[in-house]
Amino acid sequence: MLWTKYFIPTSRHVPADATVPSHRLMIRAGLIRQVAAGAYTYLPLGYRVLRKVEQIIREEMNAAGAIELHMPAMQPIGLWEESGRAEAMGETLVRLPDKPFRKGIVLGPAHEEIIIDTVRTFVSGYKQLPLTLYQMQTKFRDEARPKSGVLRPREFHTKDGYSFDADKDGLDASCERMYQAYCRVFERCGLPYIVVEAESGTISGDASHEFMVGTEAGEDYLVRSEDGAYAANLERAAIAPLPEEPGAALAEIEEVHTPGLSTIEQVSGFLKCQPRDMIKTIIYESEDRPLVALVRGDHEVNETKLARVAGGVSLTMASPATIEKVTGADVGFAGPIGLKARVIADQAVSVMHNAVTGANKTDYHLTGVNPGRDFEVRQVADIRYAVEGDESPSGSSLIFEKCIKVGHLFKLGTKYSEAMKATFLDKHGSSKPIIMGCYGIGLNRIMVAAIEAFHDENGICWPLNIAPYHVVIVALDVRDSEVIGTARKLHDDLEAAGIEVLLDDRDARPGFKFKDADLIGIPIRVVIGKRGLNEGIAEVKRREEKDIRKTPLADVFSVVRALANAPQHQGSFFRVPKVLDREMENGE
Repeated sequence: MLWTKYFIPTSRHVPADATVPSHRLMIRAGLIRQVAAGAYTYLPLGYRVLRKVEQIIREEMNAAGAIELHMPAMQPIGLWEESGRAEAMGETLVRLPDKPFRKGIVLGPAHEEIIIDTVRTFVSGYKQLPLTLYQMQTKFRDEARPKSGVLRPREFHTKDGYSFDADKDGLDASCERMYQAYCRVFERCGLPYIVVEAESGTISGDASHEFMVGTEAGEDYLVRSEDGAYAANLERAAIAPLPEEPGAALAEIEEVHTPGLSTIEQVSGFLKCQPRDMIKTIIYESEDRPLVALVRGDHEVNETKLARVAGGVSLTMASPATIEKVTGADVGFAGPIGLKARVIADQAVSVMHNAVTGANKTDYHLTGVNPGRDFEVRQVADIRYAVEGDESPSGSSLIFEKCIKVGHLFKLGTKYSEAMKATFLDKHGSSKPIIMGCYGIGLNRIMVAAIEAFHDENGICWPLNIAPYHVVIVALDVRDSEVIGTARKLHDDLEAAGIEVLLDDRDARPGFKFKDADLIGIPIRVVIGKRGLNEGIAEVKRREEKDIRKTPLADVFSVVRALANAPQHQGSFFRVPKVLDREMENGE
């Protein structure tokens, strides 16, 4: 491909809202262009990368026995109501109510409902199982604040796959095939990925893994143990129990007047104690009943953990009216003593002594509060987020890293098949719900993660397998017939050998061309100029290396072909011990 015949609108301008390297570089390298908030055109170079990622995924999914199909972006809301997810998705579900014929139509952020509706229509017996289907599709979510380019847009591209099995053993086998396929996908894309335990979010399910790439541009956090035995996302991360606090004898309870002081910061400052010396009493509404969570003042409730400990219930923050009804006080003065509600205490609270809590009396707090003596702790569990200084369940220190999630797989069990009556007849003629697994990959997120992992001050350093081109030939002195003739011949010879080549045949300054070549990140650069031809050489350079190889013209083809066909650099990766073989919870 000739640069002058292609469309590569590189730019030196950086948009003010481009705050992360990948966003800045994708704009500057001419990979994407913003059309509206959260919606982007993939320009030719960017689209080539996207299609390469797509093809790698397709090859590995097909090799794992999955079958490709294509489902519509427009979906009837009735299917989402049938599964129970319309309310759970809330305002992120893009609805189309402007015309009568579109009433009840949404733009799908996911396709569980459509795929289940398809399978329940055509699958009726156990001989049709197992079955794994997948698609590449555009998805839509009404993000309140889209940002970071195509990392968090409103319109995005994913691969989503779904397995259907007759029993748990079949589900385990399907998940294992997808796990191995995902590892191959991210290795072939050259990503330094980490596999962690995860929650399943609004999709629900159990035995979940996320595939992460560590980067400061990420909006998620992974937590891993220093000994390498454990890794999870922040939402899932389990914490080793804290030891009981040593200290003086138990103090007597004292009521302290704290007028207008209702926050942890205000009260701890007034009483000259640390937030870790306080107990936060957080009240939720759960199935029309109050549920109270207790955490240390410097910790935060992990509502996902809390909901799981409470039996999979849905949780919403209690209204001021509910809080006043439960505590007898205004918001900000709740405490655990005397509450007539279900109370779940975090393990860290259970080992506290002489704590400060709300007094369940407006404008008052209590000091000298001790769990067990002053209030009964009937249920203790890990219900908080991990923080610096915590240890993993094995006792190894936890390390926190920002990251981008590029893939997710988990066991759905029968949650959706039961809700949507997707059943089959087993070998005994009995009707059973189909057992499901779900597997997602963010195509645009792979692009972002690769740029975040591999870039420098000059631009992108693409891994070879997903680079828009393998080789860029920079022809200097393009008006010289020998220079352009040599460059074109090398271009044609490499293309004939199956190597993707971009020939920069622009009549521009050498420095300008070199900057563009570095910016767009083609892995191998060959420079052909008049001076080099006089010396009988061309300059060959890998994008991530500083050294230039002055190569005899007769050897350039073989050297470049060897570099293009060499095993590509793959970042190191870490796989947490899998939880895919654990028993599914809640009867799924």
